[in-house]
Amino acid sequence: MDELYPEIVIAGCGNMLFGDDGFGPEVVERLKAYDLPDNVKAVDVGLGGPHFCFTMLDNGVTKKLIILDIVDFGAEPGTLTKLRVEDLPPGTYRDAHSWDLTEPLTRLKDKVDIMVIGCQPKNVPSADFELSISKEVEEAIPRTIQVVLKEIGVNNGNS
Repeated sequence: MDELYPEIVIAGCGNMLFGDDGFGPEVVERLKAYDLPDNVKAVDVGLGGPHFCFTMLDNGVTKKLIILDIVDFGAEPGTLTKLRVEDLPPGTYRDAHSWDLTEPLTRLKDKVDIMVIGCQPKNVPSADFELSISKEVEEAIPRTIQVVLKEIGVNNGNS
């Protein structure tokens, strides 16, 4: 896709250097193997994920934002959840710098359809680097891809 502002943005948030926090970028990397529609852009937005992806949105063009990220919602590691902005308790969804992302997403939600596909992490080290994703989160990636493909209207999950 050559358009600066796509109709659908898939934003993989996280840091591959911190274990399960690499979930979002890994899903985006694997989505590259799929023939996504021309109106879709999947991008690894890293640590400043939702802040960065705001620069990719144009409310005259962009209709949907899908954020892929780890979310601690007290479930078994590898469990997936789909959250709308209104499902995010104020102050609970933060980026790596502890900036609250709920408020800017709330301001945007009436202009763009926003969904957070969250995966319950098992291991996110706070100090040391860890380059591998846990087995539980790794096993959630193919399921996540199928959820994303369904959300963007791609019925055939084959690459």
